Amino acid sequence: MSEIPHLLVHDHEDTVGVVVVEGLEAGTDMLVCITHDNSTFRLKAEQSVPIGHKISLRDHKVGDTVYKYGEDIGRIIQDCAKGHHLHTHNCKTKRW
Repeated sequence: MSEIPHLLVHDHEDTVGVVVVEGLEAGTDMLVCITHDNSTFRLKAEQSVPIGHKISLRDHKVGDTVYKYGEDIGRIIQDCAKGHHLHTHNCKTKRW
């Protein structure tokens, strides 16, 4: 792979990926890499998102479970569309 990925996803079942580049701007045609098997796909960033933050890989509705690393990491508290920033404003842990 000669192009550097913008977003890393650990597993095909994950519903979010992690931004791995500085300065990701809305409108970017991101290269997404699934690290489990090094497969790739393209996804448009609908919002500017900081490095280390998550982007939704599908439309999430209130109450949906979010998966990262193949694990349940929380539930949606505010709808989050595909390609949008997913963080503490729209996702909360189920622990408390």
